[in-house]
Amino acid sequence: MPRVCHFTGAKTSSGNVIKRRGKAKYLGGVGIKTTSVKKRTFKPNLQTVDTMEDGAPKRVRASVRAIRAGLVVKPMKRKYTYTREQREGRAAK
Repeated sequence: MPRVCHFTGAKTSSGNVIKRRGKAKYLGGVGIKTTSVKKRTFKPNLQTVDTMEDGAPKRVRASVRAIRAGLVVKPMKRKYTYTREQREGRAAK
């Protein structure tokens, strides 16, 4: 399964780690120098959640930002009884 959010499309992005040394000029130093630049990755905070897709429960990977924004519609925890609509829908199949 790829590391991509099902709802927002958030995926791993890349950036840099910049190491610097020295003291800033405004603090009385001779300035900050960059000593190394390395590549790094930023990974989205993905969680596996159960969602309702086209009326059926489905397990997908969603970012926490999408869950908090309310993009994820979770299924009911448990069906205790059938409603009239569910019975009619089941009979129609």
